[in-house]
Amino acid sequence: MNPTSPPSAPRRSWRLTWPRPASAAALVLSLIAVVLGLSPAPAQAASLQEVTGFGSNPGNLQMFQYAPANLPSGAPLVVALHGCTQSASDYYSHSGWSKYADMYGFALVLPQTTSSNNANSCFNWYQSSDYTRGQGEALSIKQMVDYAKSHYGSDPSRVYVTGLSAGGAMTSVMLADYPDVFAGGAIDSGIPAGCATDLTSGLTCEYNAVNKTPQQWGDAVRGASGGWGGPWPRVAIWQGTGDSTVNPANATEERDQWTHVWGISQTPSSTTSLTGGTTQATYNDANGKPAVETFSISGMAHGLAVNPGSAADQCGSTGTYYLNYICSSYWTAKFWGLDASGGGGTGSLPAPTGLTVTGTTDTTVSLSWSAASGAASYNVYRGGNKVGSVTGTSYTDTGLGSGTKYTYTVAAVDSGGAVGTQSSTVSATTTGYQPQCFTDNNYNQVTAGRAHQSLGYVYANGSNQNMGLYNLYVTHTLEETASGYYVIADSGCPS
Repeated sequence: MNPTSPPSAPRRSWRLTWPRPASAAALVLSLIAVVLGLSPAPAQAASLQEVTGFGSNPGNLQMFQYAPANLPSGAPLVVALHGCTQSASDYYSHSGWSKYADMYGFALVLPQTTSSNNANSCFNWYQSSDYTRGQGEALSIKQMVDYAKSHYGSDPSRVYVTGLSAGGAMTSVMLADYPDVFAGGAIDSGIPAGCATDLTSGLTCEYNAVNKTPQQWGDAVRGASGGWGGPWPRVAIWQGTGDSTVNPANATEERDQWTHVWGISQTPSSTTSLTGGTTQATYNDANGKPAVETFSISGMAHGLAVNPGSAADQCGSTGTYYLNYICSSYWTAKFWGLDASGGGGTGSLPAPTGLTVTGTTDTTVSLSWSAASGAASYNVYRGGNKVGSVTGTSYTDTGLGSGTKYTYTVAAVDSGGAVGTQSSTVSATTTGYQPQCFTDNNYNQVTAGRAHQSLGYVYANGSNQNMGLYNLYVTHTLEETASGYYVIADSGCPS
């Protein structure tokens, strides 16, 4: 994924051409391309379509798209970013994402960069003119999302981004720049957002362990986001322990970054052993839902994990930097809730119409919808995850956080259990939250889940205010001003 295009080079008014003579500099560039560049792109897949005129395109990128036949309005959208020297069609052919687009029902957007932007056709994740919100390549990718949402009627609450190597680093950029656009992301052998500001620091981030505190990493995301206050994307992080191209320590720093953004502990809520020597660690949010997941693959070198085969959890094809361990695309889709149980839909029943919010309280949202012909029951989804099943056309979701916004869809289920297409999305916000106060020592505040500790210090969940040392002797009062959001209130608290 090595970036080799000088950050100050003019990029839009002329094509950047690198010299061919076998100079020392050219030799270094060629070696880097071999090490980091991933396999050369094959001919464009016939099932992909290039889109032109999707926006002002300040990043000088190409847009390719794939959508299953008869894709309904309101389906999810996944953006997939290739690695250095790869192409959109190469990533489409090997990664397995097209299988799940067909199986679960969502559209794919595959941005593509070229050597006119970067000598090795890497996304310029380290270059400020491209990694800043509203500029360059970052804006071009966002314009592709806008085009796809308009063209396919994609659900704006279910837009996701993933990428490998330099594409993984650019995924970090997109999640930090546009948390208002992406509900989730998956960083495969990538770099934390805000690690690099130029070519030199980009190489440092790639090969070395750039160790920052969770607070510093979280601040990088918050600073890039344009003032966004949440909700934040749910992020999966994939890394091989034998990777000599991207230092595996980057995965730890990415975990620290996104758990801090979420205001949750860097200690996993659970760990699971998966196929291919993969260890999955899950970090739950305040409601017990996975917010961050890491997938560490023992011994895997630099590349994207695939697992060719016909089973539901198998995908992709092997090749240079496409390595046979586990189908990362399947587990990422499952984490995002795109699988059938999460609402992707495999049956032929139409989407229910007329989904309406009929009432809210501090902790509940009530819904109703019109009956769908042939339905035996209905699945109800909150934020893309199934939360209930009913035989009627109404449902009340309970146990919610006060003063919190939620999104809902419903899908009809036939008598054989096949789930049809999801409805369009509605949003509901529960009524105001009654502040609560808790006075205790820092150790007990962490144990109770109101704060978290990092490097010997304690931080309030939500506000991330520094509460001092992690011990039994420092006491603070925390006020929960919203569900899971705590601020220091030592000077007084509402009764």
